[in-house]
Formats: sequence, C-alpha cells, structure tokens
Amino acid sequence: MGHDLPSATPLLQQLVRIDTVNPPGDEQPAVELCERVLREAGFATTLVPGAPRRPNLVAELAAADPAARDAGPVLGLLSHVDTVLADPVDWRRDPWGGELVDGEIWGRGAIDMKSQTAAEITAAVALAQRGWRPARGALKVVVVVDEEVGGYEGAVRLTRDHPDLARCDFLLNEGGGAPMTVDGRRHHGVGVGEKGPVRFVLHARGEAAHAATPGLGVNALEVLLPLLRRVVAADLPYDLAPPIVAMLDGLGLDGRDPAASYARLRADAPELAAAIEPMGRITFSPTIVSAGRKLNVLPARAELRVDCRVPPGIDEAGARERIRAALGWGTGDDVAWDRVDLEWTEAIPGNSSPAESPLMDALRDWLRREDPDAGLVPSFLPGFTDSRTWRAAFPECVAYGFFPHRHLELPAQAGRMHARDERIDERDLAFATRCYHDVILRLLG
Repeated sequence: MGHDLPSATPLLQQLVRIDTVNPPGDEQPAVELCERVLREAGFATTLVPGAPRRPNLVAELAAADPAARDAGPVLGLLSHVDTVLADPVDWRRDPWGGELVDGEIWGRGAIDMKSQTAAEITAAVALAQRGWRPARGALKVVVVVDEEVGGYEGAVRLTRDHPDLARCDFLLNEGGGAPMTVDGRRHHGVGVGEKGPVRFVLHARGEAAHAATPGLGVNALEVLLPLLRRVVAADLPYDLAPPIVAMLDGLGLDGRDPAASYARLRADAPELAAAIEPMGRITFSPTIVSAGRKLNVLPARAELRVDCRVPPGIDEAGARERIRAALGWGTGDDVAWDRVDLEWTEAIPGNSSPAESPLMDALRDWLRREDPDAGLVPSFLPGFTDSRTWRAAFPECVAYGFFPHRHLELPAQAGRMHARDERIDERDLAFATRCYHDVILRLLG
C-alpha cells in the first residue's frame, strides 16, 4: 500500500515559494494552488471567502452511492498554509526559495506545516487520479488560513459559519509523529490533546521620582523582581492524565511516577525531556517585562506578562488556584503585596480526543507495517493547533496530530519550527505521504 506514490516535494516547493507570513497572511495564492490541484483530480472544491485574500478551502471526495456516503465516516485531512515570519539575514538559504539540497527541502513552512499540506494533498490526489472513490463515507481535505495568530479567520470562521462543510468524524492535523527514542527504541507520538493558554499579567505599583534620588520614590521594577524570581522558580505538580500515563509507560518509563520518569529522561535524554516534560503539567514562561519610559525617572508602574499553558482536564478555576499556589500568592515578606495586582488576560481550556478509536487503530496498524520496530504512544502538544477548534465545534470529532518522521527526532523537529534554516528530509515527506494514503484506504475502503 502506498509505496509507488508521486513525490510531494514539487508541491511543497511551490507552497514554500509563496510568502504567507502572518500577519498579514495573504494566503490566497497558496490556497488557490491547493484548490486547483484537488479540483483537477476530481474533488468537489469550495473556496470559502473570508477576510480579503484569505479564503479557506474544503475539498471533498465522497462515496458515489449516497447511502454509502451517509453510512460511512468522514475523514478530514487538515492543514494551514500561513507561517511565522522569517528574516533572510539569519538564514543560510532563502526562506522562500524552496530549495532541495542534499535531500532536504528548505524554507519557511517546511516543517510548520506546508509539508503536511503537500503530503495530504499528494496522497489524496494520487488516489483520486487512479479512479478511487470511498466505498463508504467521504474524504475531506481542508486547507485553512490564520492558524499562527489564533485561527480566527481560518478554523474558527470555517467551523462557525460553515459547519456542514467543516464537519468530520475523524481528523488528522499537525501536532505529533516525530520519533522519540528511549533506551534505543523509537516511538511515534500521536497528539491526542493540547494544552490551553491561561495567561496572566503581574502588575507592580511604585512611586515615581528622579532617578538621581531613588530614595525619594519606589521603583516598580524592584517591586516586580521577586515575583519574576517566583515565576521562574515555580515547580508545579505533574498531572496524571491517562494519555500521559500511557505515553510514559509506552516509552518504557513509569506513568505512576512521572517525577522519577522525567528525572531519568533529563539525565539520559535531556533534549527529549525538554520537549515532552511540559506535556504533563502547568508551565510558566515569563516573556514580556514593561516599565519606565524615560531613563531618568523611576517607573511608577511595571508589569510582567506570563505565558502559562495548562493540560486538558484542568478547568479555568482549577488552573487559577494552582497558579496562585505556585506563586505563593499573598505569602512571604519578599514581595510588597500591597503594591501588586494579578490580571487574568486569556483562558482557553486544554482539549483532547479519546486515545482509542478506529483512527488510532489505523495509525497503529500502518506503523506496524512501515516501522515494525517502533512503538506508537499518545501524547499532548504543549502548544495548540486548529484541532482545538474542531474538537470544540464538533465534540464527536476524533482529532489527532500526526505527521510521521523517521529521520528527524522530536527535539530536532521541534527545534526547527519557527526557527531559522527550517527544512525537512525528503524521505520523511514521503513517509508521511504513504501514511495518509494508507489510512484513507483503511478508514474509507
């Protein structure tokens, strides 16, 4: 199955060469390229207008018999074509060159995630061009805009305004698949859930004075400093969500003792530990400090913005309680508490899909054939993707993140996202293309 497929490399190169840095996005040329390729292969395509030059695409190939179409599942292959920025000065090659060099395709989006767009479309088109149609159900290829800044013009708009077009029973998206090697054995993670942001700001109040006479005022930065230390030093408890227990057990560790498991990983595989330990607990990342506007004036106000991520299963109230406890809120004489306020700025709950499903069975069976020495384990994504939008809009939808690699381990793969010199091994692109091709056949007949 799937071994004589066309290469997805040419389509990925074309997509990389279209600058879709968001903002502003301007994804229309990339989306229209995808639409044309799918339409010419026989898919029924719909371009859903939204913001100017930012359409979303749904392409469908359904069972010929309406009764069979209605009796089977709808499998969605989801991707986004916007990217984060890239500064050519920092890169060894043109970020929008799409060059193939020593077996690697270079450019912004080569990992996140135009590669998955190209692999999904290539797999789907190869089937359609051979005259294949689902024996039951339908296949949808969905290409959206705007994921990198929240998906409001993409996934959110599409699922809210056109639910019948967007609805799927099973969905494959970004957020998993790169191998994790523990004790010499390779494991592929399937992203069954994602953490959600519960972000907050710590405000400190001082009293302005001339910087030459600091004793006549109160420097708000000095009020803020011990809070910054607490944020950096916070040690939050692990959350034994069943998928994380299963992941640790599958890796040959001990899901009943995550602290010992992660300690062992930090000693044996520190880069892997850094990539997967955040899956299992609330994390704090202080990212922005703001204070004075004039060099010779003590700042009367200062603020620290913290990007906090919370695993599935912890609601907003529970997250706030844990955050306050981790900060030791209101306790200790190192903080001038009468000069401090805590502001909650954003709360999106973590989300997940069942870790066992026909889609997981299909992925597991495929991996047994293609990489028989490897294991398959559920995982959580420390960040979030458009899968959260599908899970919220269609609670019955089983959405997984899976783009399988064999030649790039998870720490290295994660390190190329949003970074300079982003590139993907052509063999991994082909590996993922085979996966999507074979899973389509397994689920839809």
